[in-house]
Amino acid sequence: MIAIVVPLAAVLVTPLYVWEWGFRWSDLAVLVGMYVLTAMGVTIGFHRLFVHRSFETYLWVKVVFAIMGSMALQGPLLRWVGMHRWHHQHSDTPEDPHSPQHGGAGFVGLMKGLWHAQIGWFFEADPPNLARYSQDLRKSRTFRVISALFPLWVALGLVLPAVVGGLLSQSWMGALSGLIWGGLVRIFLVHHVTWSVNSACHLWGSQPYKSDDESRNNALFGVLAMGEGWHNTHHAFPTSARHGLRWWEIDLSYWVIHLMERLSLAWDVKLPTPDAEAKGRRLA
Repeated sequence: MIAIVVPLAAVLVTPLYVWEWGFRWSDLAVLVGMYVLTAMGVTIGFHRLFVHRSFETYLWVKVVFAIMGSMALQGPLLRWVGMHRWHHQHSDTPEDPHSPQHGGAGFVGLMKGLWHAQIGWFFEADPPNLARYSQDLRKSRTFRVISALFPLWVALGLVLPAVVGGLLSQSWMGALSGLIWGGLVRIFLVHHVTWSVNSACHLWGSQPYKSDDESRNNALFGVLAMGEGWHNTHHAFPTSARHGLRWWEIDLSYWVIHLMERLSLAWDVKLPTPDAEAKGRRLA
């Protein structure tokens, strides 16, 4: 509850803060920097690396991405991985923890489904035996410890932008600005952009590939969610490190993975073959 309410409260009072103190370039830099850092911790680290094992890398790189993803305040690593694997197994069925498809008929049903997929599921009990969906990671003491230290990483995600904001402005007021923009407001934005992949990307967009659910490619969240918005492509090829398969489908997360591969920081990067991609396309 606190993880949802406090960032929302910060967003609501931010206009009063801006009215009094203004919005500086240093605030924008801290906001964007922390957004990219923590969002990619989720998209590259939690999602493509840990859930789907779409590429391999060194342990120290995995640790960095695990900490970055934890700073997004979307739950501990092991829980996040288990929940997302459960989602893929039960996508858009009544057992899917965050499908928007079961709110009922009409406009009211649509709104109920959207609420549940966007945020309502967060307040419900975890699916039974969720731990068994992350058994591969639980075998590693390193990942068990990182997951258990989740509160520490959340605190780091608040302290880091405050320190950077203070250093950039050489003032305590700059540290407060860093905490607000790079901490609380950033958490709110990362939450709702990535959670919109659960909601909007199962309702609106195109379905160029065959899948057994209502996943859609949504260009808006393809950009805002660092490539995660090409969601139908992802559900058709879940182990692919690249979600935006067409040249114009912006996928910042894959671009980073590709750069890591060129720098020998990533290997065994999984992509669908041209034949698999052709077979996966829906008939016009």
